[in-house]
Amino acid sequence: MSTQSPSLERVAQNLQSIWGRERWHKTHTTGWIGDAIYGVNDGLGAIFGIIAGVAGYTANTHTVLISGLFGALASTLSMGAGAWLATKSENELRARELAVERQEILEDPEHEMEELALLYQLKGFDEEASRAMAEQIAKDTNLFVRTMAQEELGFPDEANANPWKSAGIGSLSTLVGGVVPLLPFFFLHGIVAMVAAAVVSIAAHFAVGAAKSAVTARSWWASGIEMTLAGIVVGVVAYGLGWIGTLLIHP
Repeated sequence: MSTQSPSLERVAQNLQSIWGRERWHKTHTTGWIGDAIYGVNDGLGAIFGIIAGVAGYTANTHTVLISGLFGALASTLSMGAGAWLATKSENELRARELAVERQEILEDPEHEMEELALLYQLKGFDEEASRAMAEQIAKDTNLFVRTMAQEELGFPDEANANPWKSAGIGSLSTLVGGVVPLLPFFFLHGIVAMVAAAVVSIAAHFAVGAAKSAVTARSWWASGIEMTLAGIVVGVVAYGLGWIGTLLIHP
């Protein structure tokens, strides 16, 4: 049952070759680039909210800068740890489900073959064709497991993600996004620094929103405007809460 026929092997190789040429869009664009964009987005939004809130509470730009720096550090570490744990958990869940599926195939291949045939019938194939395809796939155990993983479990036919890569991309991109709103405070002081930080942050929100169109179907300008409005809302609300804090703590 573990010997794959030459014709089936050739088909599998051809399919892998086609996927190798086409999966650039998914693996490279919506993969690490998508993770990086969303990491920058998180870092930018979080730190802009922090410095806006602190600026609403105090006009001391040194305090705003220090708060932003520690916020960026905390966000970076949190994002890295979260990405690592999430990816590792997904890999462990995938491995467990594949192991269970393989065990079911080894214990009762006829039942699993019938299940696969029914899945193909749901896709629109007739009963005879579905049975024939299931029987052909069942001749190779590894192919049978991969097929059931795709058809029944919805797992893509690709290798596990690297938790350390996910953590690195998540951490670095979050740090980059978090540093952007702080840049004016390294060169300017007082109200000028705060205004410059707001302008830079809003512009960065638009840029990140436009970049998100690389991994979504939306137009770059619509995505950019949406992100800009979200940034403005975050900044205004955070600043307002900081200002309210001055009234409550120092009436």
